[in-house]
Amino acid sequence: MSDLRRALALLELSPRRVAVAVAAGVATLGSALALAALSAWLITRAWQMPPVLDLSVAVVAVRALGISRGVFRYLERLSTHDAALRGTTAARTGIYERLANGNGALHLRRGDVLARTGADVDVLGDVVVRAVVPICVSVVMMFAAVGLLAGISPAAASILAVALLTAGVGAPVLAARSARIAEESGADADARFAESAVRALDHAAELRVAGRLDATLAEARSAAEDSVVARDRAARPSALADAAGPLSIGASVIGSLLVGIGLYGPDGGTAGGMTPMALAIIVLVPLAAFEATAALPGAAIALMRGRIAATRIMAMLEAPPLHVSRTSTPATNFRAHARSALIGPSGSGKSTMLRALAEEYGSDAALFAEDAHLFDTSILENLRVVRGDVNEQEASEALRKVGLGSWLDALPLGVHTPLVGGAHAVSGGERRRLLLARALLSSAPIVLLDEPTEHLDRVSGMRILRELLTTDCGLFGADRTVVVVTHQLPENTDADQVIDLGADTKKKHFADSESRAYVGSTRERRWSEVDEL
Repeated sequence: MSDLRRALALLELSPRRVAVAVAAGVATLGSALALAALSAWLITRAWQMPPVLDLSVAVVAVRALGISRGVFRYLERLSTHDAALRGTTAARTGIYERLANGNGALHLRRGDVLARTGADVDVLGDVVVRAVVPICVSVVMMFAAVGLLAGISPAAASILAVALLTAGVGAPVLAARSARIAEESGADADARFAESAVRALDHAAELRVAGRLDATLAEARSAAEDSVVARDRAARPSALADAAGPLSIGASVIGSLLVGIGLYGPDGGTAGGMTPMALAIIVLVPLAAFEATAALPGAAIALMRGRIAATRIMAMLEAPPLHVSRTSTPATNFRAHARSALIGPSGSGKSTMLRALAEEYGSDAALFAEDAHLFDTSILENLRVVRGDVNEQEASEALRKVGLGSWLDALPLGVHTPLVGGAHAVSGGERRRLLLARALLSSAPIVLLDEPTEHLDRVSGMRILRELLTTDCGLFGADRTVVVVTHQLPENTDADQVIDLGADTKKKHFADSESRAYVGSTRERRWSEVDEL
């Protein structure tokens, strides 16, 4: 459960808010328990036809308890969801900040990252709503119900205690087993489905040209079927858990009734025995007491799912550093150069080396991956991912610097225009420029850019690359280190260092490294080579 505790810490739950939610829940079920006991007393006392004034207080109390139950239920839901939603907001903010700074998730596929920052964080919020608060409320109310019956009949209280333990412990254990089967077998299938679906939606055209679209769709279909099979296997323990509650209620009511009849005696209400009002109370109170245990199977399922989600989230945030073997150009050389470029064909290790740099420099570096996510929110909020205090003017200036000025002017709400569907709301080139604007607004001293000009036309791409690799009057100030990964480097750039990772030209570059060196107008350019990654 250590992963779950650490993941719940990401929610930054306020103890005061949780305590208010628990208190409202106790008041809700307490009203129901008191209403059951008082109603039982009122019905049997009215049967004895006493003076009406003897019943007036009880009548008013029944009305008050009926109203208070609904009021407290509303307050419980309001306070519980307020705490949970504030927590998921805090958790996502913290996760996004760490991912934006290049920490964690470097080894994960895009679909898996989306699942962990989306659905898994929602599961942590469900732990608060469906587990933490309901468990605390149930424990308090079970003791209260048993204590109430113990004052009338210890035997009936013992029966109720055993029945409550069966419904409050046995049913949740079965429910947890069902959830474990469903989640452990189904979680991987769900992640594979998300990955395949995202790949098919984002790259359908490329996959069709390569002849792999049908295979990708078949992979998504197979993952969905695996998920359904896992949930079918979990149906049996779930059914047993559902049956445990009603069976426990029936056993408790029948047991209490038998105990009450035995104490009531043939003469009815014998001295030291059972009065009619007490008999009605010990029979009807258990019906209200089991309302406290009704939420516990769901709480067990929420805890199980929360544990699995927490493991996935913490694994993403605590991903081990990438270990890269290199013999000639260590990553620390980049600190000595304000502008560096990594070039080479696909598969030569450019992106891998960039991720290694992000791991090595930690919080000093910000990695902007080529598949970085755009969120279904406003343009301004998408830019605030890297720095929460970005204002409208800063956002507009950054967008204009990367060539989105005309696009911005045509938007009806400017930087407040929502990107409905995230990346689907913009073209590939606009998406690249938005991600580049996000990099400009970051405060990290080291900026790592992976293919920042992909999907741009050749002229615009070359112009932006020159501006990225220019120290004086470039996109980035001279006080920041910029490392750019690109397939093709334009001529006449002011890059301080260019590293060619082309595997097929490695030996030639290494042998001719001295002859490849030359002096530019203002700074020396050094070509070097590294081992294959």
